[in-house]
Amino acid sequence: MSRAPIPARTDVPDDVDAVTEAVLTASRLLVAVSARSIASAGDLITVPQFRLLVVLHSRGPLKQAALAEHLGVTPSTASRMIDRLVAVALVARLGNPSSRREVVIELTQEGDRIVRVVTHRRRREIAAIVEKMPETARRGLVAALTAFAEAGGEPPAGSPADPVWV
Repeated sequence: MSRAPIPARTDVPDDVDAVTEAVLTASRLLVAVSARSIASAGDLITVPQFRLLVVLHSRGPLKQAALAEHLGVTPSTASRMIDRLVAVALVARLGNPSSRREVVIELTQEGDRIVRVVTHRRRREIAAIVEKMPETARRGLVAALTAFAEAGGEPPAGSPADPVWV
């Protein structure tokens, strides 16, 4: 049963505070969608651990320090997350082919599968929400969210992983 699209609002302020409030509100919805999609993978991983998997999926194998930086956590926090994900065979520690003294973190096949399954479920749920939006709002949302992601340094969803050994 499909509902009619919600009419577009025309009285939307565009100052930084109003946009910030709108993003915070939308982020609550996206966090709920994310949590539900991650729960579909079972009790295997947490939201922060899934974020680590997504970073590796989108950026390719990374040194632990670079991975911690991408996640915005300390190297020791990243190390504990990696330990837990190694224990459930979602990531692996490998020698860096460029420098035998360095270790890089890489997704395993199972880690890649988990990212794809969770992302597919999330995509379906988001598509159902977007379908309820008016067409004009959807066009504006694409531009706004693309600019938001670029400003935050996030690569586009679905972009091929570009292995970077930094």
